[in-house]
Formats: sequence, C-alpha cells, structure tokens
Amino acid sequence: MSLRRHLTKHFLAVLCGLLATAAIIAAEEKPVDWEPTIQAFEKQDRLRPPEPGGVLFLGSSSIRLWNTAQAFPGVKSINRGFGGSQVADSVKFAERLVVPYKPRLIVFYAGDNDIAAGKSPAQVASDFQDFAKKIQKELAETRIAFVSIKPSPSRWKQFERQQQANRLVAEFIKSDRRLSYIDVVQPMLGDDGQPRAQLFKKDMLHLNDEGYELWAKIVMPVLQQPD
Repeated sequence: MSLRRHLTKHFLAVLCGLLATAAIIAAEEKPVDWEPTIQAFEKQDRLRPPEPGGVLFLGSSSIRLWNTAQAFPGVKSINRGFGGSQVADSVKFAERLVVPYKPRLIVFYAGDNDIAAGKSPAQVASDFQDFAKKIQKELAETRIAFVSIKPSPSRWKQFERQQQANRLVAEFIKSDRRLSYIDVVQPMLGDDGQPRAQLFKKDMLHLNDEGYELWAKIVMPVLQQPD
C-alpha cells in the first residue's frame, strides 16, 4: 500500500471516529421534551384542582417516586416530581408547575442529575438561585426548602462535586429567611463514611421504603414550621 493510500485510509478512519463521537455528544445534549409530562399534570389539575396554600414537592425522580401523601398524612400536599429532570427544568416550567398552586412551601430536590450530566457545582447553584428568584417574584411569601443532593453508591464518584454544589446552595440560602436547607447527606452515610446501601433500591441510586422513611423524619420539622 502506498504512503498516500495509507494516509487517506487513516484520515477517513479518524474522521469516522470524530463523526461518531459528535453524534453521541449531540444525542446526550439533546434536551428532554417535558411538554407531555407537564400537560399531563395540567390535565390532572383540571380534573381535580388542588387547593392553594399546600406543600408542593417538586424535582426529579427522588420526588416523583416518593409517596408524599402517605409519608405526610394530614399535610395538604402536591407531588410534581418528574424523573430525570434537572434544576433548570423546574426554572423553565415554574409558571406552570408552581405558580398555579400558590403553595406555602416548596420542598425541592434536584441537582443529582445535573452533576451526573457534567454540570458544574456553580451551575447547579446558579440554576437554583434562578428558581428561587423566579418563585419569589410571583409568590413573595412562599418558602422553599432545598433538600441536599443525596449521596448514593451508584454516583459515589461524584460525591465531592455534589457536596460542592450543596455548599454553594447552602451559602445562598443563608441570605433569605424564606429559604431553608435540608441536610440529608450526613444521615445517609454510615460509620465508614460511605452511603448506607440499605436505604437504596437495587440500582443503588433511588431510595427504597427505608430511605424514604428517613427522609420523612428529616423533612417533617420543616413542614411544621410556621410560615
């Protein structure tokens, strides 16, 4: 094979590799179409309109999979978790997912997927600030409680970046009486400093019943605080 043919073949192989990589990156960066999910929530609300002044649980799959009505009997609550979502998704749909309910309190969990997708801790904190400001503009007295990004065995390599995001959010929260920070990290770690596996489903990412029981004990005092 001539040198020219060899170089041409090598160039084509490299080009194909670059194109394949670009296709993968484009697929990963393609935004999720949440519109059908949001429309399903809106249809549900038309059929059974929630009463204003309750507690809104909002965020990613850790909220979606949580039977909040069962966990907090007697608390007027709405669950609007949508699995796989990031903080920015709640910012985008706040007018439709939050404002109509006029909640007295929002229990918010997101950021887990953001860090896993490669977002920086600073971006997570910035997105939460955008969320808080957007809500406060429309609902001045609504309180927001940020549940810290949880440690999990399946995402343990991301723990330090999760903690950086948690620290940045916690620092921002200190600036406003309407905001509070709920630390679930320390209670979810064992004596060895590792996530307690008994709190998770088989995927070692999502909480099981025991995990949610722990969260309910931690979150309940925040629900009982006077507005």
